[in-house]
Amino acid sequence: MDHDPLTPDLLLGAIEWERTERGLLPHRLPARARAQNPEPLLALAEVQPSSVRLLLRTRATAIELDTLPTKRVYPGISARPDGVYDLLVDGRLHASTTVPGGDTLTLDMATGALEHADGPVGTARFTGLPDRVKDVEIWLPHDEATRLVALRADAPVEPVTDRRRRVWLHHGSSVSHGSDATSPTSIWPAVAAAHEPVDLVNLGLSGNALLDPFTARAMRDTPADLISVKIGINLVNADLMRARALGPAVHGFLDTIREGHPDTPLLVVSPTLCPIHEDTPGPTEFDPEALRAGRKMFRATGDPAERASGKLTLVSVRETLSRIVRERAAEDPHLSYLDGRELYGEADHAELPLPDRLHPDTAAHRRIGTRFAALAFGPDGAFAPAPGTSSH
Repeated sequence: MDHDPLTPDLLLGAIEWERTERGLLPHRLPARARAQNPEPLLALAEVQPSSVRLLLRTRATAIELDTLPTKRVYPGISARPDGVYDLLVDGRLHASTTVPGGDTLTLDMATGALEHADGPVGTARFTGLPDRVKDVEIWLPHDEATRLVALRADAPVEPVTDRRRRVWLHHGSSVSHGSDATSPTSIWPAVAAAHEPVDLVNLGLSGNALLDPFTARAMRDTPADLISVKIGINLVNADLMRARALGPAVHGFLDTIREGHPDTPLLVVSPTLCPIHEDTPGPTEFDPEALRAGRKMFRATGDPAERASGKLTLVSVRETLSRIVRERAAEDPHLSYLDGRELYGEADHAELPLPDRLHPDTAAHRRIGTRFAALAFGPDGAFAPAPGTSSH
């Protein structure tokens, strides 16, 4: 097979690309934002390529992608499965695979210590592709940092230059990042984007949807036709701020986005249902009894009585977001609000409970994404195409 250059015009969904000695590394926050970030867990999250993919046109029947993944290891917890690579042909899932080897990053959940060890490059192989000219997408693992090393195919590949889709820029927490879905195209933003379809830029940042000004500036400066921000769960489980700070922080985040996108449809999404934090403040911590049994579970450690002193709960966050959007919409006709419980609420939790009490599984991601597509992209939704236009 012939080697094909890995160039940025084959790559979608990242904010920046960094050429390193060990491969091409996608970033979901720009260098300026990364320089202002003191939090190592955000650095880990932004480099995990959620919704980042290669897009190419070819009649190749076999494609190989050499990558250098970073596998995360949690001592005392069952080994994580290898990250999944999904290959789509003309928008339909054709095959999935994993890549062995790679670097390892050991995270001690008791102490927060990180230890990195180098490992070998691996290869994602896809064969049996239809023998015709087609658009091929290779979605990188949503939760596994991945450097791209080499691309090979048994026919020439070229960038897709005639794709006329609206760009949807989304920001949210680990739920938007994709925890705990099993593959990159099964996370809820990818499910929703495929229903329309639109080109997704996913700034879901596990544990770090915290109204950071540098994230708002990154969104301000990123071209987009549609924007959504899903706010709330991380503010509660990080116990980051009190009620007094929340309103001004939300206003400031939205003001910054509007500096670069004054008329773009902007949808504010409140938290989906999470029973442990509906009325109980954070912080969230790993459940020590579950950890002793080798399982990852979460618990809320706040006291509901602390709501009186301004500690946040999901109920109070939803009330604040709804009020702010209602007030701002009087002067901003392109601003909308969606209650996250319309995506995943009490009935959904009864049927599809959160396995670790915090994150939806693949079936719940599919439901959230399908509902978001209907509510946001439907005829009456915030992202409905203008009459006489289409994103297809």
